[in-house]
Amino acid sequence: MLRNLIAGVPDGHIVLTWIEYAALAIEVLAVVIIVVTIFIGMARYSLKSILRPEEENRYQELKVHLGKSVLLGLEILVAADIVRTVALEATLQSVAVLGLLVLIRTFLSWALVIEIEGRWPWQSPHREEPAPHGAGRGNDGEKGR
Repeated sequence: MLRNLIAGVPDGHIVLTWIEYAALAIEVLAVVIIVVTIFIGMARYSLKSILRPEEENRYQELKVHLGKSVLLGLEILVAADIVRTVALEATLQSVAVLGLLVLIRTFLSWALVIEIEGRWPWQSPHREEPAPHGAGRGNDGEKGR
């Protein structure tokens, strides 16, 4: 629909070409983000392993870093798919494929959030438990002054 509208104006093919390039650039950006952040994460993990071998949470930090990298890349890939589908290929089949891609990437995102944070994406982060009754008071039960 939008493609036909753009193609109908003078030099519309130039606009369509630029939209295609924009979608491709967004996809490349997503891949670059994933690859670069993986290399950075692995380098940090390796350096920490060498410099501070006694530190125990290195693997968990690496896992969180890699998971967040992949999540960011997936979000950007979804944006590229939306640009391409809405502007260039707005057919029922392409919209269905986009919906399937978004569904798969959403599932992957949820799986990564569960792996990284140990909770469902719609759950609030773990909060500290409230202080037990009487905490912060003196020996006689009165508030400390």
